[in-house]
Amino acid sequence: MGKHFLKLPKMGESVVEATLTKWLKEVGDPVEVEDILVEIATDKVDSDVPSEVSGVLIEKKFSENEVVQVGEVMAIIQTEGDESDDQLNNEVSVEPESPKEIEAEEIPTPEGKVFNPPDPLPEFETVSKTVEEAKAMVSNETTNDNNEFLSPLVKSIVKAEGLSQEEIKRIKGTGKDNRITKKDLLAYLAQRGSSASPIKEKSILVSKSASSSTVSTPTAASSGVISKADGDQIIEMSRMAKLTADHMIRSKQTSAHVQSFIETDMTNLWDWREKVKNDFLEREGEKLTFTPLLITALIKALKDFPLLNSSLEGDTIIQKRDINIGMAAAMADGNLIVPVIKNADHLNMVGLAKAVNDLAHRARTQQLKPEEVQGGTFTFTNIGNFGSLTGTPIINQPQVGIVAVGVIRKMPAVIETSQGDSIAIRKKMIISHSYDHRIINGAMGGQFIKSMSDYLENWDKDFSI
Repeated sequence: MGKHFLKLPKMGESVVEATLTKWLKEVGDPVEVEDILVEIATDKVDSDVPSEVSGVLIEKKFSENEVVQVGEVMAIIQTEGDESDDQLNNEVSVEPESPKEIEAEEIPTPEGKVFNPPDPLPEFETVSKTVEEAKAMVSNETTNDNNEFLSPLVKSIVKAEGLSQEEIKRIKGTGKDNRITKKDLLAYLAQRGSSASPIKEKSILVSKSASSSTVSTPTAASSGVISKADGDQIIEMSRMAKLTADHMIRSKQTSAHVQSFIETDMTNLWDWREKVKNDFLEREGEKLTFTPLLITALIKALKDFPLLNSSLEGDTIIQKRDINIGMAAAMADGNLIVPVIKNADHLNMVGLAKAVNDLAHRARTQQLKPEEVQGGTFTFTNIGNFGSLTGTPIINQPQVGIVAVGVIRKMPAVIETSQGDSIAIRKKMIISHSYDHRIINGAMGGQFIKSMSDYLENWDKDFSI
């Protein structure tokens, strides 16, 4: 029998760790090649880790919600073949727990001979005993003091239920360093037998379908919604929501945000798309949405004003050569993610449309790769999809600008011609531009979206793709 060590793979250039979110196999389960063993999450994207071998899962090295470093062993799979030298070396290099284990094992040398380690010195046993006693003392102190460190969610439940400090000290924590978790607190409240309204957990489940969502309320230990006695609810933020909140707060603290707005006549572009969209779908098998058309105009404006395609590091401006457009996309659970179209200025209309549709689909189904949400130089978001007229988006650090487009509406507008003015029904849209006032002044910020607007308004109705 052999052993295969399943390690956390490299997740991207800047990703060094991931959170183990869910085990999909249990110890003793058979495993086939490409079977998904575990789900992991980084600050960029969620991913699955498949097995590279067939065998039986015999050990898990980490529990759910623990942080794993890239290259660390997450699980051990027993296989039918022999152990490889690399696996054997990994096993030999494991530090034994006590000197007795060294005596009980024979370590093979590279020449195939057997090396028996000498008996440990008496001083080693004395030092080991002292270390173990110190560990026990520290462990006892940690156990006594751990209840002082409560998460905000646990504190809110304690306050809502009116628990005293004496009661809190009686709760045995199962979290890191024996700290009290939400699960520990709910278990205690269930046994408390209080006549007050007990806490009941609810879980809001959002369907991963892009077109619809369903809400159900099963009682589950991993739920994120807790009902209080007064009817209020305590909702624990998801991991993605916490990361997004932190990123947005950091951006507001870093950049001097300022906005410019412009109203754009989309009538020519609208009519052109209506004319070609069916042929495009039949020929390419892809829908031609407004997003790639708007990004096309955005790319042209970035070429006119390349300083917007920059990042700021201290007092140094780094103007990017590549134009990598981040495209904000809504996920099935309501969170947002920003996949990146790399070298977007090198793509024609067909390539851009396919890239937009592919990234949007895989964002909704949580199938993006870590490298696909990194390296953006400017961000685009279409808030018109939700019926919004306009908005003031927050800059996606370390970029210096972001454009938001609103819903396209039919509006009466004054048309100026050489024969005189007239009023007609036109299709209008508001473009919002948030930019970093540390390096982009109001003139450039306004001229930039004016350039984008001009490209959209003067769209060639005879343009062929």
